Amino acid sequence: MCGIAGETVWGNMQRSSQYRGSDKSGIYTDANATLIHTRLNVVDLENGTQPMTFAKGDKEYTIVYNGELYNTIELRDELKSLGHIFTSHSDTEVLLHSYMQWKENCVHRLNGIFAFAVWENHSHRLFIARDRIGVKPFFYVHQGEEFIFASEIKTLLTSKKIRAEIDSNSIAEIILLGPGRTPGFGVFRGVCELPPAFCGFFSNGSLEIKQYWKPLDKVFTDSFEQAVENVRFLITDSVRRQLVSDVPVGAFLSGGLDSSIISAIAAKERPLQTFSVYYKDNERFFEKSHFQPDSDDSYIDAMTKHLGIEHHRIEINTDDLVDALEAAVDARALPGMADIDASLLLFCKEVKNHVTVALSGEGADEIFGGYPWYRDREILMRDGFPWATNPRTGFLKKEQKSYVQKRYKKTLASAHILPNQTPHEHRMKEMFNLNLHWFMQTLLDRTDRMSMYNGLEVRVPFCDHRIVEYLYTVPWEMKDYNSREKGLLREAMRGLLPDEVLWRKKSPYPKTHNPAYLTAVSKKLCDIIQDSGSPLLQIVRKDALLKLLKSTNPTPWYGQLMTTPQTIAYFLQIDYWLREYDVRVV
Repeated sequence: MCGIAGETVWGNMQRSSQYRGSDKSGIYTDANATLIHTRLNVVDLENGTQPMTFAKGDKEYTIVYNGELYNTIELRDELKSLGHIFTSHSDTEVLLHSYMQWKENCVHRLNGIFAFAVWENHSHRLFIARDRIGVKPFFYVHQGEEFIFASEIKTLLTSKKIRAEIDSNSIAEIILLGPGRTPGFGVFRGVCELPPAFCGFFSNGSLEIKQYWKPLDKVFTDSFEQAVENVRFLITDSVRRQLVSDVPVGAFLSGGLDSSIISAIAAKERPLQTFSVYYKDNERFFEKSHFQPDSDDSYIDAMTKHLGIEHHRIEINTDDLVDALEAAVDARALPGMADIDASLLLFCKEVKNHVTVALSGEGADEIFGGYPWYRDREILMRDGFPWATNPRTGFLKKEQKSYVQKRYKKTLASAHILPNQTPHEHRMKEMFNLNLHWFMQTLLDRTDRMSMYNGLEVRVPFCDHRIVEYLYTVPWEMKDYNSREKGLLREAMRGLLPDEVLWRKKSPYPKTHNPAYLTAVSKKLCDIIQDSGSPLLQIVRKDALLKLLKSTNPTPWYGQLMTTPQTIAYFLQIDYWLREYDVRVV
């Protein structure tokens, strides 16, 4: 996993993404293009250095690539049969030869997580592509004859070709949708994102991109027993493929269903270390809730005993968590999920001391229907994003009534759903698409930025596009087997996990329950409000912030993860972001 950057006019952006890959770096340049790369060594440590260039006759191709291919062996064998010769076992070389052989159609053959660009020196044409699910990032700026791209927004800002400016749409993204973000929108004016499952060409000042994949609905003919068998195979195969590495591999283990499944499969294949996050003094303050019915400790103990693996319990204290809110903004170059981001950043920093690659259970809830809004009929049938039920318009100085609804409706309209579905089944497929394109993207953003900020590669086996394709067609009544969240997944993994873990009620990513955290972030927000020069007050109503500080409203800001303490911290992040990036409102 690495950092990529490039522009058709040379610029030195390498240093800004150095932490994504501190092992090696390289620059390719010719009269028309510069490609920049920083590498984190994972596969074929000696070879695979980028930018990588190969020639085919009089045609020369150069690639920069961030990601991993999980079907490298199959692709290499096929390409060898077509006459290609390889000098390494790196997936980068396989990817470049795949493009040389099949051009833009190569994306249909790839199983993996990727963002890459190939410069055709002979035709002065740049091909760009991003993986189907959007695990790896790709941002760009297109200005006239220039095209600048990078793994991260901050790299684009260092190119000096754009300014850190926001407008009314940017503010609506931050306040009304944040920490979510409209697919394709980079928040800063002029910054775009290549959406997941898109690819295209830049040539002669023109950029043309297209969508090459989306989940398609079809008549489901498998029996429940066949669905169970297929789910078990797809997940097991995905985990096994994603264990490929020439460096130590670990797994996040919360004691929940998803991380336990991945850890159990992985532990059968290779030596494995697992890691969990713990907040100092949390046992003193933990209170059961609808969203978090119990703590993780006993379930983690059950799994480590069951698997006989080495486990690391990483403790985070409140002061460090508060301090890390700013570093988490730097990792995203945007406000994020407050301490949910900050804790993952601190957690990944410690994990990197033990392994370079870790597997995460991210994505299972979106795909298998694990979130409360899949099952709460009032929220399910609500005309709007189900994870953002807290009214936000009151925070805006300038009202934007239709901004969120337009994006919600556009996502619904883009879903491929067969006619003659029951109203409930139709809605469940809409919900699948809303989660795939929005909520999952926020979490994948979080995972990539917080982990790569520490030079840690995190892989997400549930986000294999084959799993997404299959589960999109599975009827809800099968996914909801035994009237349990992720019932089909649980049944598919019967016998793999201890029963108390297999049938554990869903519990979200752990967060601090220490009241000292709320006290600390509240004091910081009070200080900001009292500063008349605070940039936050340029875009947010002061009276709404004061009301927030006095609030005991349990309605989450963003899903079950962000309640009042995290909402307060989110506004701290916005203020820091505006200051640190010298953001100008236009």
